[in-house]
Amino acid sequence: MTSQPAPPIQPTAPLVPAGLARPPRRRRVILAATSAAAVAGVSIGLVVATAGRGHSSGPAAGNAAGTTTATVTYRTLTSQQQVDGTLGYSGSYSIVNRASGTLTSLPSTGQVVRQGHVLYRVDTSPVVLLYGSTPAYRDLTEGDSGPDVRSLNADLVALGDASSASLDPTSDYFGAATAAAVDTLQANLGVSQTGTLIFAPGPVRVTSVNATKGTPAQAGAVVLQATSTTRQVTVNLDAAQQSYVKAGDQVTITLPDQATTAGTVTSVSSVATSGSSSGGSSSSGSSGSNSATVQVTIALRDPGATGTLDQAPVQVAITTATAPDVLTVPVTALLAQPGGGYAVEITGPGATRTILPVTVGLFDDAQGLVQVSGSGLQAGQHVVVPASA
Repeated sequence: MTSQPAPPIQPTAPLVPAGLARPPRRRRVILAATSAAAVAGVSIGLVVATAGRGHSSGPAAGNAAGTTTATVTYRTLTSQQQVDGTLGYSGSYSIVNRASGTLTSLPSTGQVVRQGHVLYRVDTSPVVLLYGSTPAYRDLTEGDSGPDVRSLNADLVALGDASSASLDPTSDYFGAATAAAVDTLQANLGVSQTGTLIFAPGPVRVTSVNATKGTPAQAGAVVLQATSTTRQVTVNLDAAQQSYVKAGDQVTITLPDQATTAGTVTSVSSVATSGSSSGGSSSSGSSGSNSATVQVTIALRDPGATGTLDQAPVQVAITTATAPDVLTVPVTALLAQPGGGYAVEITGPGATRTILPVTVGLFDDAQGLVQVSGSGLQAGQHVVVPASA
């Protein structure tokens, strides 16, 4: 049986971040510092220095009118990156023909071809897909050995053309048992002549057909393009923000119909490329084609929930850090102090108000909350915040 190589998977389009979540402008420097630390899984706040030591009473400047209160509570906060992504399929295959004759059968776009089935035919002779990590690169005959033969033996057993008792699926030797199993495979395909084998890591999904039925099969010509059947999301992430995302980060994906589904970052490329690609457009303020990006790949927890759309734009919220069971206040409760740092205004009995210095930690933009700590601060207290419009 003649073997034919299947080129390795080409990288799919990357992901693009929406830039680091930032608190209001007056806290920009603090947020950048805490976000970087939080990505490593540590919530670190800056110890602030206030103009006056300890507590100071009286209303805070800027909070005299249009205010209300919010309760200091214990909650779990998360830090997220909002990015644009692309929903599609992993892998990229170019199926190159080496058989001689006329193309007598071709697959249709969108068709999924699995192990032991025919990709296309030349002079009615089948080109059959088998699974294997080693590309087919030679004609296989009895007496050969190697990793491609090991893949062939394993596939013949998996397809039921031989039993593990008659053919060792881990063997890398093409012996009489392999030859007999190949004969059975051909019989099951309804052909008597030797066909061509193509090895791929798994099922392939045809994305385009480059050849025309009835035309000569050109040796070395690409017959069709395909992907795997594995659903994934990719993002083109600004290279400057690579350190904020890592493999294992949990994500929430918003689909085109506004439904959401979960996923996990599986890889973050260490190689930056210039120019935009089909994996998504940056939402971090970079719109030029010369911005450097890295590819981020996301596996889907429930691929079936994403339907069958290919190259569909999606929104991705990547959880880069978590601070469990911490004291929190609304971000709008923070008061920038003249000498640097932050404080909150606590209301007490008889409408008294106290300015309490705090250390800030993780910002959770989704909830509009920030982690705080400080001497005298405790759950159940009420902090002053601007009244809703």
